[in-house]
Amino acid sequence: MNTKLYSLIFLITFLTAVTGCKTASKQYDNGNYDEAVNLAVKKLQHKPNDRNAKELLQNAYRLAKENHESQVKTYAENNSDLKWEWIHAEYISLQNLYNTIRRSPEAIYTVKATDYSSYLTTYAEKAANNRFERGLQLMEKNNKEGFKNAYYEFNTALNFKPEDLDIKSKKEEAYENALTNVVVMPMENYRYRNNSYNDPEFRDFEYNILRKLQNNSDGNFVKYYSDQEARSRNIHAEQFMDFQFSTQNTGKTKDEESVREVSKDVVVKETVYKPDSIVKEYKKVFAKIITTKRTINSEGTVVVNIRDINGRRLWTDDVRGNHNWRTEFASYTGDERALTDADKQLVSKTRENMPEEKTILKYIINDINNNLYSRVRDYFRRQ
Repeated sequence: MNTKLYSLIFLITFLTAVTGCKTASKQYDNGNYDEAVNLAVKKLQHKPNDRNAKELLQNAYRLAKENHESQVKTYAENNSDLKWEWIHAEYISLQNLYNTIRRSPEAIYTVKATDYSSYLTTYAEKAANNRFERGLQLMEKNNKEGFKNAYYEFNTALNFKPEDLDIKSKKEEAYENALTNVVVMPMENYRYRNNSYNDPEFRDFEYNILRKLQNNSDGNFVKYYSDQEARSRNIHAEQFMDFQFSTQNTGKTKDEESVREVSKDVVVKETVYKPDSIVKEYKKVFAKIITTKRTINSEGTVVVNIRDINGRRLWTDDVRGNHNWRTEFASYTGDERALTDADKQLVSKTRENMPEEKTILKYIINDINNNLYSRVRDYFRRQ
């Protein structure tokens, strides 16, 4: 048993080594020298004395290094101020090759890899400084678009120098200046039949939409405040959002009836002549099943407006909410024996009571709330 097990392990190891060599060679032949280096090192980790893997590693590393260094020279002659990032990316690839080779003692002996960590530091500094300067220039425009773009420049700069306090400070400054402060105004008093603004569903409407907007800003340059909060914190409002219910229609009950005739042959008499001889007499019985589908379709509409500080309307939309209630029940006339088990189950089903108007209103407002949040979010995303 042990001999068979060892043979199987040897076979798997051999096949893995052969496959790895073929894969590394294929990558090399296709000009994917970085990947060829990676696969050749893996091969040497399993089979340190493989001459083919060593030779392939030497050639692949040499060509990969030449390619990246050649690209560095090309970028260095480019006039784009983003060239420092491009050069930095090439040195990342070169340093990855170095790190890969360092994972295998045999690979270290086979190839004298170059450590490019100092180059990464140098060009990360150049790339960060360039982005920082671009951000400062954008801030000089002194408008929201400039501050937004400056924010992105500083954010990119932090990718190269994550702990730089000056960049962090400017990023925060750009963000604050790019922000649009929106005050969500209380909903206008609204009355419909027996419902009033004092109902919790109405009273909490603006609070719920405000909370949802505040908790799901999705990185937009917008902050939302209630009217009371803006006043108490002395927030400089730039835009105002107001809304009011324009319609609320609790639909009428609508019934659709359908009649289905059913029949079945049932035994009405059995005559026993002897135990193994029974004669049955059948009779066809009939019934009508009356199925009622009852529905109530209700809807409401809120008009939402975004205005500037001068009251000029910037955007308006009608946001609808719906609630559709359905139930089904049945009755029958005729002979019950004609009914199937499924028919009996439908007929015996307890009739569902229609929802109260307050319940319908709650569902409508919840639907409006979700739709309104999506519309407002999309509006500010487009700005």
